[in-house]
Amino acid sequence: MEAKKRAIYGSMGGAASTLALSLLRMLMNRAGLIHETAPQQVVARLEELGIIEKRSAGARRILIFAAHHAYGAGAGTAFGLLRRERGGLAEECAVGAALGVLSWGAGWATWLPLLGVHAAPWAQNTPRVLLPVADHAFFGAVWGAIHHLSTR
Repeated sequence: MEAKKRAIYGSMGGAASTLALSLLRMLMNRAGLIHETAPQQVVARLEELGIIEKRSAGARRILIFAAHHAYGAGAGTAFGLLRRERGGLAEECAVGAALGVLSWGAGWATWLPLLGVHAAPWAQNTPRVLLPVADHAFFGAVWGAIHHLSTR
């Protein structure tokens, strides 16, 4: 499959996977496992630095939603460009989960600490740092399933 198609399918899979991740995070929030997500932390930090203006609660939710979904679609695009061959469903889910964890590591270990959003994962003294690893693996596995189905 040509790169343009892989990018388009990857982006669509990233957008859909971000919706699935958002639903998972809502459930995790209701269970008391998470209280604030990385997109919420990023927007708060950008407001703190004066890069963006503080918004009403509703506008802030829309901004967080848009930023999270744009990042997810971008990650999905990268995944699609990286994934040149199509395997079976289990293989695509496994590869997607690995790519999801890789995307977690890229953000949580580099640009999020550099922005001052939070400390690097190895500097945090809480097992809660592992929850984003799990939910990014979920994001990637869903992306893999969508990739498998959309590239038939």
